[in-house]
Amino acid sequence: MKKVILITGASAGMGKAFAKQLLQDGHILYGAARRVDKMEDIRLLGVKVLEMDVTDDESMVKGINTIIKNEGRIDVLVNNAGFGSYGAIEDVSIADAKYQLDVNVFGAARLAQLVIPYMRKEHFGRIINISSIGGKLAMPLGGWYHASKFALEALSDSLRAEVEQFGIDVVVIEPGGVKSEWSGIAVDNLYKVSGNTKYKSMVDGFSSGFKKADANSAEPEIIVKLVQKAIEAKKPKTRYSGGYMAKPALFMKWLLPDRIFDKMMMSQLK
Repeated sequence: MKKVILITGASAGMGKAFAKQLLQDGHILYGAARRVDKMEDIRLLGVKVLEMDVTDDESMVKGINTIIKNEGRIDVLVNNAGFGSYGAIEDVSIADAKYQLDVNVFGAARLAQLVIPYMRKEHFGRIINISSIGGKLAMPLGGWYHASKFALEALSDSLRAEVEQFGIDVVVIEPGGVKSEWSGIAVDNLYKVSGNTKYKSMVDGFSSGFKKADANSAEPEIIVKLVQKAIEAKKPKTRYSGGYMAKPALFMKWLLPDRIFDKMMMSQLK
């Protein structure tokens, strides 16, 4: 069945990959992002482009209203917009920390609030939140990023229980390492924040570890397939994970005591 789908963060990386594939699958696709010029390629393919800033309520309301006006419904929301604010917790300003949560948590939550009434009316809907394995385990120098993803996971669990009665499913996608511009931006930001502080040696180790991980990162298509499953399944799983080291890392986090897991992580930063 052809579904009306909104994907945020569709100007690059996984969001753009989601839009291309789901359009090819025959769905009606709306791609939203701040950088409309970066979506010209998918607009030419047939994706309906929306300018949207997930930290600006007016632009989110306007975007949802546009979809409802054009289509009369919205079946799937893919909350993909997000970024990683890296730096030692001591060094990251509270203003930057709040912005991290605004984008990764409150933006996703607000869009969920906006689409649920329309999904409830149809007694069908899928809210797919793109989290990370970083929503289950936390590494040093990424405290606020991990805080945002842990929060998104908890929010998803609560929301799932609340809206299931209305025929709405809430699904979390937990990518591991995936090829994108994300890691380069995160490392650049890390050096700006903590590259000349007491945490410099840790920052250098983290950067080296990220480069090794990038070399082995999975193609975005791995996560695209998970999103397809979440949309197409009659009863989707509550969580899907994939990408470089996703399943081993999640298993080790489940298996090991915290301090042993900490030592294992720290050994990768030397």
